Amino acid sequence: MSVRELYVKGAHVWIPDREQVWRCAQLTQDYKNHLVTVTFEDGQTQEIKVKSDEELPPLRNPEILIGENDLTSLSYLHEPAVLYNLQVRFCNQNAIYTYCGIVLVAINPYEELPIYGPDTISAYRGHSMGDLDPHIFAVAEEAFTQMERDNRDQSIIVSGESGAGKTVSAKYAMRYFASVGGSDSETQIEKKILASNPIMEAIGNAKTTRNDNSSRFGKYIELDFTRSYSIMGANMRTYLLEKSRVVFQAPEERNYHIFYQLCSAASDKKYSHLRLGPPETFHYMNQGLQEDPTPPRRSRPGHQDNFHYLNQGSSPSIEGVDDGADFIETCKALSLLGISEATQNQMFRILAGILHLGNIVIQDNGGDASTIDKGDESLAIVAELLGISASELKMWLCHRKITSGREVFTKPVTLSEATFSRDALAKHIYAKLFDWIVKEINKCFAAPTKPFRFIGVLDIYGFETFEINSFEQFCINYANEKLQQQFNQHVFKLEQEEYVKEQIEWEFINFYDNQPCIDLIESKLGILDLLDEECRMPKGSDQSWVEKLYDKCKKWDHFSKPRLSNTSFLIAHFADKVGYECAGFLEKNRDTVSEEQINLLKSSQISLVHALFTEKAQVAPTKVKVLPTGPSPAHSSKQMRKSVGSQFRDSLNLLMLTLNSTTPHYVRCIKPNDDKMAFTFDPTRAIQQLRACGVLETVRISAAGYPSRWTYHEFFCRYRVLCTSRDIVRNDMRLTCEKIIANMITDEDKFKFGRTKIFFRAGQVAYMEKLRADRLSACGIMIQKNVRMYIHRNRFRRMRNSAIVIQKYARGMASRRLAHHMRQTAAAIKIQACVRGWVKRVQYRRLVYTITRLQAHARGCWARQKYQHMRRDRAAIVIQKNVRQWLTRRRYLRAMRGFVIVQGLVRCFLARRQLKKLKIEAKSIEHQKKLNKGLENKIISLQQKLTEMKNENSFISSYKEEITVLKTRVTDLKGVEKQLKASNNQVSELEARIAELTKELEMERGEKMDVLTQKERADKENRELIEKLNEENVRLTKELSDAQKEETKRESEEYLRRKFEAEKQQLILENTDEKSGYQRLLKEFNRLEQKNEHLEEELAKFKGGNAHKRTASNVSNLSGASDAPTELVHDDASEFSSFPGDDDWMSDIGYGSVRSRSSEMSDSNRNLDNIEWSSQKTGDTSEIKIQVPQKMEDITLVLQLQNKVRELEKERRNLSKQIDHLESSSPPDDPQHAQELIRLQELEMENAKLKDDLNRLRKSIADSEPQNNRVQEFMRQFEALQDELERRREECIQLRTVLANRAHDLRSVTQTSYGKDVDIVNEDGELVLAYQTQKQVNRQLEDELKKEKQRLHETETDYKGELERLRRDNERQQKLLAQNLCKSDATNSETLLQSEIMRLTSENLNLQGQVDNLTEQLKKYKRSLRAYAKKLKEAGGSSSKRSSAQGSPYGGDPTDMLDVNTTNEGEVLPIIRKKEREYMGMFEYDRREEMQIIRVLVYELKPRVAVTLLPGLPAYILFMCIRHTDHINDDEKVRSLLNNIVNGVKRVIKKRHEDLDSTVLWLSNVLRLLHNLKQYSGDKAFQAENTVKQNEQSLKNFDLSEYRQVLSDIAVWIYNGVIKLMEEKVQPLIVPSILEHEAIAGLSGNKPGGMRGRTGSVARELESPVEPQKALDLLLKEMTQFYRTLAMFGTDPELITQVFRQIFYFICAGSLNNLLLRKDMCHWSKGMQIRYNLSHLEQWTRDMRLHESGVTDTLAPIIQAAQLLQARKSDDDVHSICDMCDKLSVSQIIKILNLYTPADEFEDRVPISFIHKIQAKLQERAEGEQAQATLLMNTKFAFPVRFPFNPSSIHLEDIELPDALPLTMLKKV
Repeated sequence: MSVRELYVKGAHVWIPDREQVWRCAQLTQDYKNHLVTVTFEDGQTQEIKVKSDEELPPLRNPEILIGENDLTSLSYLHEPAVLYNLQVRFCNQNAIYTYCGIVLVAINPYEELPIYGPDTISAYRGHSMGDLDPHIFAVAEEAFTQMERDNRDQSIIVSGESGAGKTVSAKYAMRYFASVGGSDSETQIEKKILASNPIMEAIGNAKTTRNDNSSRFGKYIELDFTRSYSIMGANMRTYLLEKSRVVFQAPEERNYHIFYQLCSAASDKKYSHLRLGPPETFHYMNQGLQEDPTPPRRSRPGHQDNFHYLNQGSSPSIEGVDDGADFIETCKALSLLGISEATQNQMFRILAGILHLGNIVIQDNGGDASTIDKGDESLAIVAELLGISASELKMWLCHRKITSGREVFTKPVTLSEATFSRDALAKHIYAKLFDWIVKEINKCFAAPTKPFRFIGVLDIYGFETFEINSFEQFCINYANEKLQQQFNQHVFKLEQEEYVKEQIEWEFINFYDNQPCIDLIESKLGILDLLDEECRMPKGSDQSWVEKLYDKCKKWDHFSKPRLSNTSFLIAHFADKVGYECAGFLEKNRDTVSEEQINLLKSSQISLVHALFTEKAQVAPTKVKVLPTGPSPAHSSKQMRKSVGSQFRDSLNLLMLTLNSTTPHYVRCIKPNDDKMAFTFDPTRAIQQLRACGVLETVRISAAGYPSRWTYHEFFCRYRVLCTSRDIVRNDMRLTCEKIIANMITDEDKFKFGRTKIFFRAGQVAYMEKLRADRLSACGIMIQKNVRMYIHRNRFRRMRNSAIVIQKYARGMASRRLAHHMRQTAAAIKIQACVRGWVKRVQYRRLVYTITRLQAHARGCWARQKYQHMRRDRAAIVIQKNVRQWLTRRRYLRAMRGFVIVQGLVRCFLARRQLKKLKIEAKSIEHQKKLNKGLENKIISLQQKLTEMKNENSFISSYKEEITVLKTRVTDLKGVEKQLKASNNQVSELEARIAELTKELEMERGEKMDVLTQKERADKENRELIEKLNEENVRLTKELSDAQKEETKRESEEYLRRKFEAEKQQLILENTDEKSGYQRLLKEFNRLEQKNEHLEEELAKFKGGNAHKRTASNVSNLSGASDAPTELVHDDASEFSSFPGDDDWMSDIGYGSVRSRSSEMSDSNRNLDNIEWSSQKTGDTSEIKIQVPQKMEDITLVLQLQNKVRELEKERRNLSKQIDHLESSSPPDDPQHAQELIRLQELEMENAKLKDDLNRLRKSIADSEPQNNRVQEFMRQFEALQDELERRREECIQLRTVLANRAHDLRSVTQTSYGKDVDIVNEDGELVLAYQTQKQVNRQLEDELKKEKQRLHETETDYKGELERLRRDNERQQKLLAQNLCKSDATNSETLLQSEIMRLTSENLNLQGQVDNLTEQLKKYKRSLRAYAKKLKEAGGSSSKRSSAQGSPYGGDPTDMLDVNTTNEGEVLPIIRKKEREYMGMFEYDRREEMQIIRVLVYELKPRVAVTLLPGLPAYILFMCIRHTDHINDDEKVRSLLNNIVNGVKRVIKKRHEDLDSTVLWLSNVLRLLHNLKQYSGDKAFQAENTVKQNEQSLKNFDLSEYRQVLSDIAVWIYNGVIKLMEEKVQPLIVPSILEHEAIAGLSGNKPGGMRGRTGSVARELESPVEPQKALDLLLKEMTQFYRTLAMFGTDPELITQVFRQIFYFICAGSLNNLLLRKDMCHWSKGMQIRYNLSHLEQWTRDMRLHESGVTDTLAPIIQAAQLLQARKSDDDVHSICDMCDKLSVSQIIKILNLYTPADEFEDRVPISFIHKIQAKLQERAEGEQAQATLLMNTKFAFPVRFPFNPSSIHLEDIELPDALPLTMLKKV
């Protein structure tokens, strides 16, 4: 591609212009014949002839590249492109910073901008220079990051001409370092560094014509850092202070600020001694106004116009600057740096002395002499302020001393020499004071140890050129030559490194070399060397020196002599050619002052003045002794002789060595205009500075190489439209890019393929953008063509269809008219035809009618005759049919009546027989009810069941014989008469059985009345016992008081007390174990109760309509036990097997329980394998289907089986009686007995399994014969019997509960008599003695129980053997039955036998299940007896009156008697109590155990343990301890507890502040404790939702409102810590997830990037911590984890809402701040992506049910920013945009609009007029919104924390201590 191809019609070029420097024009025709025709924007046309292609005007960059952040990203890199890009950014976008490669170009806005706050610092922290918009903070961050990463010193070089903003930029850079590198020590060195800025500005800055705060010296500040990269100190070096400003100022300029600040404080009495006196006494103050014809103004005391040194510039004040306020700030800064007020006072004396020194009037004394008036007031003031002699000062101002050999002469000086000597002295004093202040600042900055690394900030003057340039400008430009040389070398080095890194071939780039110019200045026989040589000459002069320059330096190309001047010379600097006037060079280079004046100052009485001049100076012997005023005046004679130029050269070389040893960073400050107008750009002034500061040189070096750089992926995403699908290789982006470029660029020199990037020459990107735009235009044209074709085709079709419709209707109308005419004609014809036809038809019908009537009459007569004949025949047939039917029906009815009578008699007989059988069975059930009534009868029934099973075993063993007999009986019972006979015999037997059962029922009723009588007798005995106990209580109380009076020996009391405490602690520990066991039992009880209900529901569903209904008699039986507490009737629920899913919802029963702990399995379930039972093969039996023949033989078999059932039931009752007797006679504490109980429990579980098997077998039998009513009836009877057994068992438990309730009432009476705690009974040690005696009795009972258990074990072994044998026989019979069923039914007798065997087997299994069930109940009851016996033992009681009487010294322990119930037989039964006592909701503890409680609940509590507990359980426990201290009214104890709680929580949070789980845990607990203190404080405002019990539990003695405030403060502190932890985890995910995440990758496309692109930053090559495509999911995952953590520890919902409101604000602030600082994000497609990403957060809040609380309202700013990017931006949308963006500040809206950049050329830029309209519209809103003045959102902002009162519904008395917390020292009371 040649350059000529780009100069086509429509291309934009730059044309040079005198006023605007460069003007933009458009080509009106293609370039040809060396003629360029352009048209300017104002319509002017111009033809430009060029000699060659190299002289063609520069091309303008594409519109998409204009306004880029980095100048090197421009496709065309030349002067007009750089200038225009800066102008657009500065004027249109208000962007003052722009990158130019490694250089930051900063344009002075002359306006305060809100872009330097802490939020901006936070936004740039951790980002590379290319990540965000250009900023001084980005350069500072780059330097700080490279120091951390590369472990290398850094430097920031800030340069520019006066007024460009160098000082401000350097100040902000140091502010950034001070913010991000805060020192670890308490000295706060960063604050001192920032405090040095106002001091240095006061003594080193002044107003000039170009800048109101111009630095008149250069400084290099080194910020020292430790190994942890925190600031530890600093050091400042200054260069070339402009001392001449002290004595002279040009018009419109001022002296140094400190003088004006001092004058502003003259009215302060504190500074009255400075004598800033009346103006008429100051000669030099009026000197600058002598030529003014206006009369002098009245002076003001202390005003700056009174001093000659301050009023020469005629500009004593600066608009907008308050010198008085600045003076106060300067004094504060001096104090902060450790300079005392006394020292400050001496400083001000010296400064005031300098001012008064300038007002000394020196007069001409004639000839070569001068004098000072004796009455000169200023002379006296100077002498007074400086502490020197006025006469000596007068002497040496007008005279000088000359030494000739050994003689010393004093010679007067002329007026001019005296004036020069005075000014030199003033300058020297100020320079000394300046150096001293810098030295003191360095002392304050000094680091205690050697610094690890440093960052230097160089604030030095830029290149200067004026109409008259002197020695100062020469030195400044010399320094800039050195800096520019270093800059060029560094830029070249970076370019070289980039090319080497990317492994591309490159050629040497020529750049401007400053070394010849530097050699001209500093080499031997150079300008400085000749100047020093001339200064050493006795009669050297400026003229002689310049003549030497003409002679010696003419060989240098950079040196030249002006044509029309012999006193100046020209030097060709890198920026421009500058002419210097030689006048004053020598004097300024010497900078001498009289030695006598120095000695005079040394003799000063002011310590500071004396210290400034105490160092002895040695100079070469000359006629006049002078001293150089360099910064180091006394190291050697050689150094003393150094001139100012030599010193500056040496210091500059030292500076260059320092800079070369560091990594430099460059900031070039540009002054946009000379009028100091805000955001006004003067291209002429700007281009001068761009040339002078090296920006254009950087651009030229970049343009000479490959300035445009793309990664392969970015290039492909941008230019994929230029390739075809076959060119794309997904796995090799480089190959794909090579194919794309090969189709576009043929010249290989225009691009290079690097390792990771593609490099392009200047202009190539513009060419590719043109090709891309052309391709997109072609695609757009194609789309438009097809769309327009579609539109026009549709329009044509609509028109054609319309025409067709019109034609259709027109033709239709004509056709309808024709058809109407034709219809009329046809109608006329039709009418005629009809009329004629009608006439003919009438005639015809009349004829036909006549004939028809005749025929009808004839035919009717014949038909009637025939009908009568047929009617007679039909009647005869009907009569015959009815007669025959009546005869047949009569015969049939007679037969049917006989059949019905026979059937009725048969059915009546069968019904009566069935009724009798049902009555017998019903009476048998009633008898069974009475047998099962009562616990004693139930145990007896168990014994009978075992005996019955034994008999059944013998019965089954004789099955073979019975089978033979049954076969014989089957052959004999074949006739119906024999069956009836057998049935009649059975009926008689059943009637006899009914009579017997009726008799037994009457006996059972009598026994029930006996039980009720016994109950009444027991109640009476209990009442008598209570009366006896009350009397005994009174007697014991009296004896106890007498015994206490008799105790006189302290040792005995101490011994008894210790013994009592030991026993009490033992009892408490045992009681604690019992409580734990009780809780476990309660938990198991509730679980089994639920299982029982579930099984009952399942059973009801299974039974359906055949379920047993409770009769009225059953209800009456239950009414007798209705007074018993219902909580205890479910203890037998453990007989049901557990379900795996029911433990989850029951796991939280009891507030002290562990939530997630798996429920304990029943012991019986774990120990089933220990029993040697043979498993029953229920699977085979359940699958056998029995076909029972429906014959009358079943009735006989059923009756026989019922007889067998009765025999087995009788045997079972006998066995139950035996078991009951054994249980009653054996002690419960026998270990063998306990073992038997366990085994019985295991038998019960096995019984449950067998019972299930039986039910399945029974069900299979019933299902096999659904049509057999007898089988179904038998099954229903059996189920009813089972239900009745269960009901009887529950009634027994209820009766025992009544007795237990009575016993509990007796114990309550005892507690009432002895107080809330029965421990008072044991105060004299009697309970201990009773306890010891009772243990002996228990041991005896245990021995007896062991023996009985052994006997029971043997019996049980026999039973097990019998059961095992029965099972084997049963299995054998089942197999035999199965074999027989498989055979063919040979005879009905065999089938009947098989049916009977199966029925007997089923009944056997059923009875066996009942035995197992009752055995399980027996095991449970014995286990309960053992548990309650243990309780009696712990309380000191026994299980019998006999043991109690023996153990108690009073003949019986009343507490033991309360736990027993005596029957007529003398048996003692322990009774279950519902509750041991009523709790008050407190925990009692010993104060010595206080720290252990805190350690367990606070220090050692882990989140993984706390999550298994009740939320807030530690807070509940601590509050219950606080309640106990309030209950006992112990003020010291409650304060100690609360203080330890507060200190413990603080300590834990400080130790685990980085653990989110721990902080959330204690945030929840502290708030719960705070809520509890409020809820139980007694304040009515907090008792609205309390129960009566909770109000009674309120604190009575203490007001803990003070501690509530302390806890609230701690909660706020923890809350802030939680927020900080969350923000730290979320912060790295905000930008990738909200801004960078793209649902469709590559949708937005990337524009060309420069050296500072996001992927090519020099500062940091680290990738993003997370991939943007995964960041959004990670963010949502983190948010979900936060929510789960907060909810898991029971945090209040309101607080969760506050937490996420704060987090969402942080997300919004971080994303919006980043968006406001990234130009590449501000386009339409990115706004759509941001809005999509935010919708995920909104959906997350809806999923978590947080959207209604306003959490998403905090995202409104970033949402509105995304909407603003998507909104249409035309003049009609101004109002809608302003209304839409109500949550964004004015500056934020304007910033986004300024940053908005179209992604393609097809989208228009935002017009400046539109932005101005928006800004004008928003100004109305901004007047009342001062808070929205800042640009960035405050990421440190925190919403007010509120903790709404959240009362707890948990009752304190229900709180239990879980096993997970070892808090045995707490006692619940």
